Amino acid sequence: MAVPQNRTTRSRRDMRRSHDALVAANPAECPNCGELKRPHHVCGACGHYDSREVIAQTAVESDDDAA
Repeated sequence: MAVPQNRTTRSRRDMRRSHDALVAANPAECPNCGELKRPHHVCGACGHYDSREVIAQTAVESDDDAA
């Protein structure tokens, strides 16, 4: 069974892990509705992508009208 000959130092271990950090999201503003969205993705609020509607959004009725 393979066993390390010497202990890996904190410095060498941390240098190996230097590329494992998470990067923050890079939200962009939707040109149609102004909501924040991921770049090169369809806007979740209005369904637009590249200045055209890709996903049709339905109107949401409030619960106050039903009562």
